[in-house]
Amino acid sequence: MEEKPSMITRSCNDHQLWFAILISFLLCTLLLCFDYSSTFHGPKNGVTFLLNKQKNPFFIGTKNPITDSCNGRYVYIHNLPTRFNHHLLENCHSLTRGTDKPNMCPYMENLGLGPEIENSQGVFTNKSWYETNQFLLEVIFHNRMRKYECLTNDSSLASAIFVPFYAGLDISRFLWVSNLTVRDSSGQDLVQWLAKRPEWKRMWGRDHFLVSGRISWDFRRQYDDESYWGSKFRFLPQSMNMSMLAVEASSWNNDYAIPYPTSFHPSEESEVFEWQSKIRHQKRPYLFTFTGAPRPELEVSIRGKIIDQCRGSSACKFIDCSYGKEQCDNPINVMKVFGSSVFCLQPPGDSYTRRSIFDSMLAGCIPVFFHPGTAYSQYKWFLPKIRTKYSVYIPVKDVKKWNVNVEKVLMGIPENEVVAMREEVIKLIPGIIYADPKSTLHNLEDAFDLAVKGILERIEKVREAIRNGRDPSIGFADEDHYKYTFSDNYR
Repeated sequence: MEEKPSMITRSCNDHQLWFAILISFLLCTLLLCFDYSSTFHGPKNGVTFLLNKQKNPFFIGTKNPITDSCNGRYVYIHNLPTRFNHHLLENCHSLTRGTDKPNMCPYMENLGLGPEIENSQGVFTNKSWYETNQFLLEVIFHNRMRKYECLTNDSSLASAIFVPFYAGLDISRFLWVSNLTVRDSSGQDLVQWLAKRPEWKRMWGRDHFLVSGRISWDFRRQYDDESYWGSKFRFLPQSMNMSMLAVEASSWNNDYAIPYPTSFHPSEESEVFEWQSKIRHQKRPYLFTFTGAPRPELEVSIRGKIIDQCRGSSACKFIDCSYGKEQCDNPINVMKVFGSSVFCLQPPGDSYTRRSIFDSMLAGCIPVFFHPGTAYSQYKWFLPKIRTKYSVYIPVKDVKKWNVNVEKVLMGIPENEVVAMREEVIKLIPGIIYADPKSTLHNLEDAFDLAVKGILERIEKVREAIRNGRDPSIGFADEDHYKYTFSDNYR
């Protein structure tokens, strides 16, 4: 009889325990379902974007890294003062210096793609072709980044920090100014602004990157002498901690080359496939072609000899791009010539690289290179490591001693190898073009996608070095003196 009260007490205690557990479970459920978006605010210096169509981007950090497709791919965009980007577009009339254009403003249209080509005279297959100016790459890239699927406005989640400084457009106003303080002012101001941001202190800028539509050398003036070219932006201590993606990389390890923009900016994958099909069956009456101008003022230039050989051969088509000669900036004219040739000669010009590399490959024309710095040492994220798969290499180590007959070399390549190279070039097209910023190619990676992938891998290697206790500065911004030298690897 005395046992019953204790049994009743235990039973009540059991009910109370289960009731407490039930209440705790309900409270936890309510907490998890609560929308915290009104209690948090994004970083003041961030640009707000929707992430993976979520209303609240702060929940990204709680996602399972196994199921989060953006894990390791998040990018944060700095909201720079407008003087570093948008102000330049608003004052586009000041950007004509150093170009052959009387007015650069029309090229700002269509998010930097330029005016749409209305009548292609049957050369193009769709309306995704524009009069794109190569210097607008930084604008095109920025607009593509705005639509990047893995943006975050929480910089602590970002694997990389994008700095939308229009470096090329900015320096184009001052490259011919003798006052070095003026030439260097924007770069100095930018790095001072960046160094004050909390994002900088996380890796001291080694997770930051920017893009330039001009060659990297324009930002690597090594001496404070007005007779030397460019600004010293990339030699500023803070800038040395960042990576730059440019149409041509310098010999320093923190500069990376990405393709020049072409005139083709598809909005759908079907447009890419349609173009590939067209050029795959194109008739090519010319064995080889050269589109460019001579460089008589450059003693090391091979162009003079190449032009002489082309003019002397019925198998070659030469388009003289000397000022006032032919419309080499007309995409219709250029693509028509490249599309009628089997091989396209790509000698260096004022610098190692040329936009013509990508214009010609877009037309299915096999590139012929004469220097490793024109492509092989540059576009490693975009072109095959085995150069014979898609190109011909005729090294020119000494212009004065060079006496190779280009036509004879090209005629000696077996037809089956020519067909295989051309097919490889055509397959590479998606990765060397920039899609329309207003659209997304869901199943194809374009040049923007490959560039972002490349820089994320680069930054992850730096993080890995830090995790392993190594100094991340070692080798990060060192100069590679052998990058553009002739090597057995290119033979």
